Amino acid sequence: MGGHHGRVHVSAEGSKKAIVAALLANAGIALAKFVGFLVTGSSSMIAEAVHSVADTSNQGLLLLGQKKAGRKADQLHPFGYGRTRYFYSFIVALVLFTLGSMFAIYEGVEKIRHSDDHGLDSPIVAIVILVVAIGLEGYSFATAFRESKPLKGRASWWRFIRNSRSPELPVVLLEDSGALIGLVLALGGVGLTMATGNAVWDGVGTLCIGALLGVIAIILIVEMKSLLIGEGATEDEEATLLTALQSDGVDRVIHMKTQYLGPEEMLVAAKIAIPAGADAVTIAHTIDAAEGRVRAALPQARVIYLEPDIDRGPSA
Repeated sequence: MGGHHGRVHVSAEGSKKAIVAALLANAGIALAKFVGFLVTGSSSMIAEAVHSVADTSNQGLLLLGQKKAGRKADQLHPFGYGRTRYFYSFIVALVLFTLGSMFAIYEGVEKIRHSDDHGLDSPIVAIVILVVAIGLEGYSFATAFRESKPLKGRASWWRFIRNSRSPELPVVLLEDSGALIGLVLALGGVGLTMATGNAVWDGVGTLCIGALLGVIAIILIVEMKSLLIGEGATEDEEATLLTALQSDGVDRVIHMKTQYLGPEEMLVAAKIAIPAGADAVTIAHTIDAAEGRVRAALPQARVIYLEPDIDRGPSA
């Protein structure tokens, strides 16, 4: 991930729409799956029900993160609360790993060990519920897909997930695709159990769901950790910044540091070389003009500190 990947700029509104769609779909799905488990006793169904509960609570956490991130900067947090969104997305990844993945693996192992004791009652009920859930989950995924597509541009989906500065859309996209694959695995487990009369397949389906959720959670944990620690401008953004700074009275940029304070807010600090002999008024005008050029070139560069210096060559 790191600072050299191209981060994608995104509006909070699009991600909010995707989160709400996912929350509503998952709440309905969780309820249906619990009913399915009570009727059938399928471990795939209870693993999927817990997975949906985890997803629903995760969407609630993402909305909470967006709300908290909107707080005004104060004395304790002078750069604002933008990174709160990364923190809540990190918690989401942990919930998915513990509540989703670990629970499903435990259930799958138990089902395989005691497959003789646990047959399936009315497995057709589970099949119907899973098919309906695939429809609802598909709607949620389509919303996230639609909101992400314009932001993705020509990059691949994997690059979008790795490079988006907004944490919510990649989280919802990964959760939804994981949920769809999980439902297909549960369907396979229940279907094979129906066809063979052997409940071990239900356990195998559950284990596969657990492994899938584990992989998704680990990808999210790695991505969100990098954003939480703080990422700088991308190579493209850095080139844009240098071009914007180095003109009209600025000889060169001596050094520059950048950092994302939140998905839509970048800090830029630079020492710029100004010709020797420039008076205070000229220096003030040069700095104001350079700031204006940076803001026009990169609107997310909202906090800019420029320090003027006289160019003394590379050692400055």
